[in-house]
Amino acid sequence: MGYLFLLGFLGLLAIVTGNPGFYGFFGFFGFLPICWGKGTDERVYKNIDKACRSCFIFTMTVLSFFSVYTAITRVLDILPLTLVVLFVGNGMVFCASFIYYDRLGD
Repeated sequence: MGYLFLLGFLGLLAIVTGNPGFYGFFGFFGFLPICWGKGTDERVYKNIDKACRSCFIFTMTVLSFFSVYTAITRVLDILPLTLVVLFVGNGMVFCASFIYYDRLGD
């Protein structure tokens, strides 16, 4: 799972092509610290479940915020930014949560 950070280099396509949709791939760089995680037992799977829970909370919060903003302002130009924030944010929240739970230990 730690090798997913290699997909972060696809974010450089945003600079080359000028398409801001590729900036979301920079979120994969957050997976680099997972390479040095401890163990491969069932505790790792428990930590993945906890990290996914944190991502779910992040997703619901961000989607609620952007949905309310879009409903109030009626501006749909924010939707590509929403996808980038969700993509990068979920990657970073997952990695940070996984590292936190991995170091916390049970």
